[in-house]
Order: sequence, then structure tokens, then C-alpha cells
Amino acid sequence: MKSILICHEGAKLEEEGLGAWLASFSDLAGIVILREKGQRKFKRVRKEIERSGFLRFLDVAAFRVFYKLRFAADDLSWELEKLREIKEEYGALGDVPRLVTHSPNSKAAEKFLKEHAPDIVIARCKVILQKRIFSIAKTGTFVMHPGICPEYRNAHGCFWALAAGDTEKVGMTLLKIDEGVDTGPVYGYFSYDFDSLNESHIKIQTRVVLDNLDAIRDKLIEIHEGKAEKLDTEGRESGVWGHPWLSQYIKWKRRARREGK
Repeated sequence: MKSILICHEGAKLEEEGLGAWLASFSDLAGIVILREKGQRKFKRVRKEIERSGFLRFLDVAAFRVFYKLRFAADDLSWELEKLREIKEEYGALGDVPRLVTHSPNSKAAEKFLKEHAPDIVIARCKVILQKRIFSIAKTGTFVMHPGICPEYRNAHGCFWALAAGDTEKVGMTLLKIDEGVDTGPVYGYFSYDFDSLNESHIKIQTRVVLDNLDAIRDKLIEIHEGKAEKLDTEGRESGVWGHPWLSQYIKWKRRARREGK
């Protein structure tokens, strides 16, 4: 099985960690590294304002400041330790062809994918892939979405499930990309015994992936071999979510303290 990983520049846990994991059970043919332009970040901010309104965007901005002051340093140290552990288990990532581009939908990315002809692509990025890109992989392009779909689509699904007290739906969805936003065929749900009281949303949404790498590997192989069944999601509520709010974070943690977990 030939694979390609798409991730953002500077995301070492993705590039080096998940890259080494992919290379342990597939022929990792290349990595597409996204070096976003400033206008892409501005566009993301504008979309959030359009979705939530300006006052709610201030709630988003307040949470970003809070997270940076309260959790960012500890989470970074934890991620570096997890990267070390992954390298110990799967070995350091070898010399793999890399493409640095501003978008997974660029002509350069399209050429790179077609040249390396992957069976599967794992997209670990914040950008919606166009059909001409996600359809290149023979078996399909897959995301490990941090949220249970279809209830928690788009961004930060684990956070919003925790904020809603919907703890049974704190997890990751393995799905095949289609033309919608996290609306493709679902092949599995993965979670772990998270600590709602003490863990940050970033740690939780990262661990729903990292704590399940063996099971995700087995499922991807099963999909490639044509043995995996799609999960039935018909009739379930579908929700599109955005970036976390400070007000909802406070609500989540108050509930966690009250319940003692």
C-alpha cells in the first residue's frame, strides 16, 4: 500500500510522528507540507466572523489568548514527548520526498500526488481538498477528524462535545473525503479514557488519534484490501462547528468539576 501524508509546516508531531507511523505499515511515497500564506489565515478569520458574528469572534479570540497563557507551553512539551515515544516505537522517519506548497489544491501538489500515485492519502490539514486532489488516491483520501461525525463536523469536535456534556461523542472519526465538509463515508470511531477535568482540548483531540494508532492502521489496511464496511450514519443529527469559545470552555470545566471528572 503506497501512501502520502499532507500536513502543515512546523507540525512535527504530524510530519515526523505520523509520517514514521505511516511508513511502518505502508510505502510512504511522500509528504506534502503546507506553508500557508497570510491571506489564508485572514480568510479563516473572516469565515469565523461570518459564522459566529463579531461579538462571538471576540469570545473565540479570548479563548485563544487564554489557551496560550494556560496550556500552550505544557501541551507543546507533551507533544515533544509523544513524538519521542513514536520515534522509539516506529523508528525515525527516513529520507522521504517532500513538497512544500501553499495549498493542497495547488498545481504543484496535484503534480506531486499524480507522480507518486498513492493508494491512500492521509490529510492532516485545515484546508478543504478539491475533488481533483482527493480523487487522485486509488483507494481514497482519508481524514482522522477530531470529532464524532456527523454530529461534530468541521472544527474542534471534541471541544464542542465536551462543552455540550456529550461525553459519549468525544472521539475521532476515520472518514473518506468527499465534496462536503466531513460528510464522507465513515469507517470507524476511536476514543480513550480522557480526563475532562485536567486535559486541554488540544491534548484530548490529539490523543484520540495517537492512543489508537494500531487500530487505525488495521482499519486502513482493511479499507485498502476492500474488507472494511462503512458505518451507517443515516438519520443522525449533523452539526458544523467552529473555533472554541472561552464562555463554552468555562461551561465545560464547571461541569467537569461538578461531576469530578
